[in-house]
Amino acid sequence: MRESEEMDIDIVDPRVERYLEQISALPVAVLSEMEKHGKSIGFPMVGPLVGRVLQLLARSIQAKRVLELGSGFGYSAMWFASGMPTDGLLILSDHSRDNAEAARRYFQSAGWADRIDYRVGNALEIASALSGPFDIVFCDIDKESYPRALPVARSLLRVGGYFVCDNMLWKGRVLQARGDATTEGVRSLTRLLLEAQDLVTTILPVHDGLSVSLRIN
Repeated sequence: MRESEEMDIDIVDPRVERYLEQISALPVAVLSEMEKHGKSIGFPMVGPLVGRVLQLLARSIQAKRVLELGSGFGYSAMWFASGMPTDGLLILSDHSRDNAEAARRYFQSAGWADRIDYRVGNALEIASALSGPFDIVFCDIDKESYPRALPVARSLLRVGGYFVCDNMLWKGRVLQARGDATTEGVRSLTRLLLEAQDLVTTILPVHDGLSVSLRIN
C-alpha cells in the first residue's frame, strides 16, 4: 500500500456527516438526483455539507457572477445557483463534454438553464480569457494545478469577493512529511493563500476541507 493511501482519513466522522445531511432539506429537488448519479459512477462531489457553505457564501454577498474552475456535472454549481438571484450567471468549465451535457440537463430540469454558461476545455485557459469582475471564483481542478489557479482567480475576483477551493485537506494527506504531486499542489496553494496580503483565508474542516478566502484589497 502506498503512503498516500495509508494516510487517507475521514476529515469529519461519517456519522456526524450523516446527521448533518439528515437534518437539512435540499434547496432544489434535482440535487438528490445528482447525488445519486454521482455515487453511482463514483464521481467525487463536494457533497451537501460543502454545498450549503457555497449557497451561504453566494447569498451573503448577493453574488451575481460566479466562475467555477472544474465543474463536473454541475453539482457545486447547482448549490451556488440556489443562493444567487434570478438574474445571476454561473460560468462553468470542465474538459468533459459529457459532464457539460449532463449539467445542462440538470439545470434545465431545475428550470435554471439560462443561469449557466458551460465552457469545455482547460479551466485555467478558459478563465484566463475571461473578463472580471466575478463575485466568487470556485476551484476544483487537478490538485497539482492548484497553485496556478490563484493568480488567475486574483485577476478576476472583485474586492469583497470569495475565492473558494475544495479538497484543501486532501483526505488527510496534507499531514505527510512529503507528499505526491497532488498533495504538494494542495499544500502549496495553502501557503500562498495564507501568505497573501490581499486575502483573508480560513480552511473549514468540512467534508474534505474547504478554503474560503475573502479578497480585501
